[in-house]
Amino acid sequence: MGTEVVAEVVIRPIRDVDAEALGRVHAQCWHEDYDQLVDAATLANLSPRRMAELWTHWVNQGDDYTHVAALVDGEIVGFAGAGPARDDDAPRERELFFIHLLDAFHGRGIGQQLFDAAVGEASVYCWVPDTNEYALHFYDRNGFTRDGVEHDEPFLGETIHEVRLVR
Repeated sequence: MGTEVVAEVVIRPIRDVDAEALGRVHAQCWHEDYDQLVDAATLANLSPRRMAELWTHWVNQGDDYTHVAALVDGEIVGFAGAGPARDDDAPRERELFFIHLLDAFHGRGIGQQLFDAAVGEASVYCWVPDTNEYALHFYDRNGFTRDGVEHDEPFLGETIHEVRLVR
């Protein structure tokens, strides 16, 4: 009989001191999540340092914004963020901006914990690449449906086709 060590997962608000670690994790998540959607050379230029600078800005946006991190054994492995809707035709007042989790931690319920901490039971909407079946299934399980709106989102000098999901 084998023994499996179960790592402790902590979901907590993001802190200023997390920016560097978040930059590294964010860059790695984008490589894992978008490598089939954009050119490899585009992702090769992705800088963890630049991502850390963005996190320094995001973490200080104010009380209307929720940014949480998932830590396993004290290391950040994922994050989520939500806040006031950004779209002029927003179907809800709040938007889930992102959830990213390192591939090695998928299937453990950590993404669900991040989602719950970022939006809880709130009525929200989000944008998802239309080819990301894993994400589409996740949002379907959480009560989201397509509202029929789609767009092409600029991403690192390329575009990704996205669908809007609403709950």
